[in-house]
Amino acid sequence: MSDSLLEVYDLHKQFGDHTVLNGVSLRVDKGEIVALVGPNRSGKSTLLSCIVGADHADRGSVCFRGEQLNETSSMVRSSIAALLDDLDFFPDLSVLEHLLLYAWSHGQPSAEEVVENIIDELELTSAKEQLPATLSSGQKHRLGLASCLVRPRDMILLDEPEQRLDRVGRLWLARRLESERRSGVAVVMATHDPALVDKVADRVLEIPQ
Repeated sequence: MSDSLLEVYDLHKQFGDHTVLNGVSLRVDKGEIVALVGPNRSGKSTLLSCIVGADHADRGSVCFRGEQLNETSSMVRSSIAALLDDLDFFPDLSVLEHLLLYAWSHGQPSAEEVVENIIDELELTSAKEQLPATLSSGQKHRLGLASCLVRPRDMILLDEPEQRLDRVGRLWLARRLESERRSGVAVVMATHDPALVDKVADRVLEIPQ
């Protein structure tokens, strides 16, 4: 039985006259970390959006577990956690309430314990009763990471997960990604951090501009 979770084949995407993706192909296996690298505006974020179903390619295919990806299917929604560049939080829920809702809605066993552990791990304890609008940009980013980590997952898609993290935070991120890999979770991340790529990536896909 194949370990392949994700297969992207010959993906093309244009915005007006501007070609963003020009025949991109990618395969990701269980427990594999793939880094997407390239200059700004090369299409890394667009590729992630197409993979998760937030955007649709003009040509090509995205398959998850051997089937054409359907972002509305329960299988896809329960399997893929994503932190893209369009962070969106429930404005009337605190950090704690937000994460509990994510955990409960995705059927996380021992949701309360998992959420408390992730809040502590990401140093959000002092902010857990705050609303998203009151958080700093760094806290919002860590809340986005926490939203991926409090739910069951087979794959995580991350758009520049290192942004707004200090040196200690980036060391934590590398350790956490290695832990995800050991547990069999696949990771696809767009990043500008060569140290992170060198430390954790199994494969690198360069997206040319």
